Amino acid sequence: MKILDYYVVDVFTDSRYKGNQLSVVYIDEELDINQYYDISREFGYSETSFVNYSIAENVFKVRSFTKANHEVIGAGHNLLGAVCLALLKEWDIFKHQGTEPHVMIKDDKILLKIIEQDGLPYVGMKQRPAEIVKTVPAEFIAPALGLSVADLDLNGWDINIVKTEVAHLMVPVKNSSLLKNAISHKSLLKKASEKFGFEGCYLFTTNRPDNDILAEARFFNPSIGIDEDPATGTAAGPLAGYLQKLGYISKDKDFRILQGEYVNQPSIIHVKVVDDGIWISGSSVIVMEGKLYL
Repeated sequence: MKILDYYVVDVFTDSRYKGNQLSVVYIDEELDINQYYDISREFGYSETSFVNYSIAENVFKVRSFTKANHEVIGAGHNLLGAVCLALLKEWDIFKHQGTEPHVMIKDDKILLKIIEQDGLPYVGMKQRPAEIVKTVPAEFIAPALGLSVADLDLNGWDINIVKTEVAHLMVPVKNSSLLKNAISHKSLLKKASEKFGFEGCYLFTTNRPDNDILAEARFFNPSIGIDEDPATGTAAGPLAGYLQKLGYISKDKDFRILQGEYVNQPSIIHVKVVDDGIWISGSSVIVMEGKLYL
């Protein structure tokens, strides 16, 4: 029998029992693929990350899986939580890296920026520049969200598939009340995902009374077993890029996205568009740790 250390962190928050829950398992070597699946399903969170430090490569390595046996990539809460955990536990994961700290998510190198604030690490993860892939007709997506075509009319903006690391569907919603009323019709969303070639559905509105928040968002991704995610870094980056391309926000300014309100796990995702990519930032707190038996 093999014993592994595990941790649960709340991500994109500085308070316990808020943010997006992430289980993180420390491994000494790669597991069998079915062990990744079994452990992720056992925890039951939207994602579980498996981490180890490679002495040979001088890099902290992360692999992440959903409870539906899907491996995820990109700079999202699965990566942010793993890096914050390492910093909170004072693991030396950046030795020999010089002035450009980075980690690996599966085969992708992700650049990081790290500051400390109020005793917590705040980690920035750099995504690629946003690419608008294609437009999806409102008539096709509205029924999948339990909304009308008119409900999706926000400033005349298109419903676009936007990609940094992962291609997600950006769905403008007229206001916060309609955003709250949206319902994920899983079979219809899966059909739309397959037809148009996107992964998750990121509903958002900029029409809200709180000027401190750029946008409020919800994320549905039934194709990989996520009913509703409290914080989605891989979608927040494309949203920031999308809004910058529309001329709604400027480059080199820090903005905040609120997500998770309607699953009682409010999360704050910081976004900043720069010339050569998009920075996604936030913190995490540890809520539990223990032993896992293989």
